[in-house]
Amino acid sequence: MAPESLNWKIRARVQSEGDAHVMEDTCGFAGPAAWVIDGATSLLEPLGLPGASDPSWLAQTLSVALAEVVAESEPAAPMSESGVRALLAAALQKVDDGGRRSVGEERVRFPSAAVSVAHLNDGGVEVLSLADCHVAVRLAGGGIEHVFSELADSRIHAAVPTTGPDPVGVRARQIADRERRNTADGLWVARREPAAADHAYVVQLPRPELMVMASDGAWRAVDLGLMSDAGEFLEAVSTPVGALELMHRLRAHQRAIGEVADDATVLVVEPADQDQDATRVQLPRR
Repeated sequence: MAPESLNWKIRARVQSEGDAHVMEDTCGFAGPAAWVIDGATSLLEPLGLPGASDPSWLAQTLSVALAEVVAESEPAAPMSESGVRALLAAALQKVDDGGRRSVGEERVRFPSAAVSVAHLNDGGVEVLSLADCHVAVRLAGGGIEHVFSELADSRIHAAVPTTGPDPVGVRARQIADRERRNTADGLWVARREPAAADHAYVVQLPRPELMVMASDGAWRAVDLGLMSDAGEFLEAVSTPVGALELMHRLRAHQRAIGEVADDATVLVVEPADQDQDATRVQLPRR
């Protein structure tokens, strides 16, 4: 087993299903690794993978694969910097193996996901990001680091206006963008190619005091101005009650403005050897 200083413990975990489809987010942690996965809603013809939807199958399968890779690598887990790329690549290889058994070699129509993975090591924490999951890290002294890679549809939205039911063929452009993913001309995401790990944004940070991992559906609280920035978001969700309250506020606000809500996931973790007195949540007496 990894030493306690290189394991995570949970502070809060909240998920809220969106309006348009089944839950396609997931999250988890095991040993030195923690992750959030946001399956991309299908635009291409589904493959019929054995799950509630193809993206849901991918999110769940990748989450299990990450946990398996951590378990299989103990006690010789990579605790030095750059271990996070190897972790994701090995998990994606498992996804590829499972996909081959179910649908053969199909890649273009294979579901994809945004993913962030954090890996504790001797130097602190290494954070990897593909597409638009968000990670907010509070460091010793109170400094906040916000890590994410690229908004999933930013290239489409930069090219054409996005008002109206289908302005200037936005849906056709979205489909073309999906078809180009994980190629030299497209956005790299978590799909079935282990090589995607080589294209991820990775940053090494000092040892964290607290870390929040969120899908973009939860981060709408920042986008819509309910939270001013990553630091305020982190503080708001740092307890289970706080995370639930913010997700309730977000859903109420989205209903008020007529926005179709996306799946929202928040995972809050801290190093397992963190001072218990500093993190204990006081509950009211009954």
